[in-house]
Amino acid sequence: MPAFFRYLVPLLAFLALVALLFKGLGIDPKRVPSPLIDKPAPAFNLPKLKQPQQSLSNADLEGKVSLLNVWATWCVACRQEHPLLVQLSKSGVPIYGLNYKDQRPAAEQWLQRFGDPYVANAFDAEGRVGIDWGVYGTPETFIIDKQGIIRHKHIGPLTRDAIEREILPLVKKLREEKG
Repeated sequence: MPAFFRYLVPLLAFLALVALLFKGLGIDPKRVPSPLIDKPAPAFNLPKLKQPQQSLSNADLEGKVSLLNVWATWCVACRQEHPLLVQLSKSGVPIYGLNYKDQRPAAEQWLQRFGDPYVANAFDAEGRVGIDWGVYGTPETFIIDKQGIIRHKHIGPLTRDAIEREILPLVKKLREEKG
């Protein structure tokens, strides 16, 4: 084998690897496709965080456009996102919470301390409902239409920009749809 080919093959393999890695840098890690988009929200029935004798289910979300925010007190990004949720709730968007793999007293204390933007919170102590919803981590926010169909999933903390560019326009559009 000529020396030229002996060096050319490793060089081409190296360049192909560099090209793949460079392409990977351009992928937005928050753009994880969800198989649940445009499908009915997975059924759940969990005790409420503040009233454990009562339950919250996906049936409570139907008939209106709503958000389901997955959060936990151990989640640093949830703390960052929380003031925006409080502001968003004042704009009339119903936000339901899914308190994920948390401790009930810590979660209740969190809401007392930082404000409670939620219409109600489901307490998912073991995280099983989170698994059904395809939760990768907290925070995640789902937009659910009037028929109980998941129309959007935002991974990571909501930002002011995401609320203004993604969330509110979609909520408005879904509210205007018949049904």
